[in-house]
Amino acid sequence: MTDRDTLGGMTSAISVRLDPEALRALAQLEATGLSRSEAIRRAILDSAARLQRRAALAAEVAALEADEDDRREMLEVAALMESMRAPG
Repeated sequence: MTDRDTLGGMTSAISVRLDPEALRALAQLEATGLSRSEAIRRAILDSAARLQRRAALAAEVAALEADEDDRREMLEVAALMESMRAPG
């Protein structure tokens, strides 16, 4: 059996087919007092925000890896920390 929910009231409506795992997750969100539509909207927005944060972090990592001055300073700090390490 396929469970469907139609989102409306915003700018457009969509039909969503949910598998058992997604239905359980939706039920957890609804248990917090959210409507089905609000739970699905929030899940979509939260997921998109996580993707944007990951992309921004990946871009920052790539920029730092390409920054020779930063890499040199990182190696200098690592060497200093290693020299201060207790023997043994």
